Amino acid sequence: MPDPLRDSPFMRACRREPTPYTPIWLMRQAGRYMPEYRSLRERVPFLDLCKRSELAAEVTVTAANRLGVDAAIIFADLLLIVEPLGFALEYTNGDGPVIHNPIRRSHDVERVRELTSVEPLDYVLRAVELARRALPDNIPLIGFAGAPFTLASYLIEGGASRNFIHTKTLMRTDGGAWHELMSRLAHALARYLNAQIKAGAQAVQLFDSWVGALSPDDYRRYALPYTRAVIEQVAPSAPVIHFGTGTAGLLEAMSEAGGDVIGIDWRIRLDHAWQRIGDRAIMGNLDPTVLLADVATLRQEARAILGQAQGRAGHIFNLGHGILPQTPVQNVVALVEAVHEMSALPGREERTSNMYEENLFGGDHESTL
Repeated sequence: MPDPLRDSPFMRACRREPTPYTPIWLMRQAGRYMPEYRSLRERVPFLDLCKRSELAAEVTVTAANRLGVDAAIIFADLLLIVEPLGFALEYTNGDGPVIHNPIRRSHDVERVRELTSVEPLDYVLRAVELARRALPDNIPLIGFAGAPFTLASYLIEGGASRNFIHTKTLMRTDGGAWHELMSRLAHALARYLNAQIKAGAQAVQLFDSWVGALSPDDYRRYALPYTRAVIEQVAPSAPVIHFGTGTAGLLEAMSEAGGDVIGIDWRIRLDHAWQRIGDRAIMGNLDPTVLLADVATLRQEARAILGQAQGRAGHIFNLGHGILPQTPVQNVVALVEAVHEMSALPGREERTSNMYEENLFGGDHESTL
């Protein structure tokens, strides 16, 4: 019996199977660039919005339907998990997230509670359930969490950082404390992601937003083992998207850490990145600022990325990071329509199937755009 979700273009691309066109979704596709979202935020603080399951689900579904994307991502935040871990989280106007009791000394790691139950995050799981129920039956829902290094950085720095001085100092001066912290986070994150899958997510994304601050050697030593531990524990029924920013120097190591799909930003060409990660699906990688330009320009930039993909099976179109608040909604819709239009070429499924087989055996292929 056909399964609309499993057979959707997004899920097929995650498995590197041929698709009728290149699927597209966009990070922060439910966000401040949308008038409806801004209006809601005037009445509801951000953290409250995340914790009100009905509203979080509504924001998720509204964005996906409005844009015509091929997947929805649950409206939530990377740092929601830190509260049940024992941290005081606040979102301040203009300054973003603040953690009032950060980790600064080795013994502070003992304050990190074990996530023995996902019950404190039931509001996220309820939002997943509601969104899954409301979405069309051929639009997958993506759950997500922060990767261990990014989450640890927030917990140690107390918020965003440029140089990650406190984080790097702890990881280099106390290997035991670092291992204990990262192990606890990896265990909690795997449990949280699996709970989202059980609640109705078809795929999950691991955001390593700050890992680009590490050198390749430091990544392999201090981050890779724990990211791999999370990914290996995720239920095999759900593809894992492994995404980071500023990671052009880390792609081989990120691929080793795992993930069915490797997400990249605009700092590296998509075709060059694909050569380096090998037989993995890839997600990316338009610079979000392109969406501030005119439609002709964004179509040109999108065409260039599709040209780099060469119609190869396993490409999910996305931005290299989230949609910027200044972005016109009509430009986002135009991008989605352009990707669908320009990638839906006659005979694509048959051609990409042959190209996929050729690629497995080392064959070359020509651009289809």
